[in-house]
Amino acid sequence: MVTRRYEDSGETYTAKDLGAVAVNLGNASIRPFFAVDLLFDTPQYYWTGLGDLTVAGVTYGGAGNLLNISALPETSEIKAANATISLSGINGALLSTALQTQYHGRLARVKFGLSDPVVLVEIFVGYMDQMTIEEGPDSCTISLSLESRLVDLERPRPVRFTTESQRLRFPNKTPDKAFEFINDLQTKPLMWGRGVRMSAGGGGLF
Repeated sequence: MVTRRYEDSGETYTAKDLGAVAVNLGNASIRPFFAVDLLFDTPQYYWTGLGDLTVAGVTYGGAGNLLNISALPETSEIKAANATISLSGINGALLSTALQTQYHGRLARVKFGLSDPVVLVEIFVGYMDQMTIEEGPDSCTISLSLESRLVDLERPRPVRFTTESQRLRFPNKTPDKAFEFINDLQTKPLMWGRGVRMSAGGGGLF
């Protein structure tokens, strides 16, 4: 992320760092594209162009206009903004992967790039959430919803004062016995300050 400044008001805002892409956006002619990394057991890589495109040792298969990516909203608030990827006319290998792989919770990346010169930057990372498959007589369409990694902020993280919880938090350390008697204390009667009176001479308790 980088900090930028509005020219009219002078106020600052935080935006994604497009790196080498931003440097080339002022060129007289640009050819932008999107790419996606679907990190199944056997990762699948696609881009919105034709033919294969190799960037940093990764080969993206050309999906053309069959690959659609929903709007990727940016917000000044700390909240999860989701996205959806749709692939039409997919091949049998991806359909087989979609049907047989435990995809939920796997990472997926959406990238933006320029093909002349070839530069590519990451603009969204999320967890695969729900996959919808629509089969037709001639083609098949997969829609995959992605949850932002910020969704982890909404997940409750209860901490219990028990021996079991302490062992889960510190599994490689010597067992901590600080909470060993917590369960017994729940029903244990405490006689502190009850049935106690001073002796007649004030010399002690009985």
